[in-house]
Amino acid sequence: MTVPESRVVSAGPSPSGTAALEVVPLGDRAGVRVVGEIGLSTGTVWQRQLDHLVGQGEDVRLELSGVEFVDVAGVSALARAAQRLDAGRRMVLVRPPTTLLRTLEMFWPGLAAIEVTTC
Repeated sequence: MTVPESRVVSAGPSPSGTAALEVVPLGDRAGVRVVGEIGLSTGTVWQRQLDHLVGQGEDVRLELSGVEFVDVAGVSALARAAQRLDAGRRMVLVRPPTTLLRTLEMFWPGLAAIEVTTC
């Protein structure tokens, strides 16, 4: 599995506090590790990566322990991507932030394509 760019940085930290998001392929399995903030300034990168992963023929694995912030639009993009998966495919969220899980439960309860794991 490939990611459109081997390492994506949407915006680097700046004196103004601009958010950054890195998406790095997992070396040992198909999927990506996401680090940083998913919000207004990084939403396009997030959406592009989700679209790419959904287009693959495998389960989508997102290692999210490095995500410090995710807004409702970022969770919405994740839920929409999961809804586009073919039957039988899953979106596996590894160590997602609690706020992401709470938002999913509030607005998309019982989304069967999403599985949460701690390993």
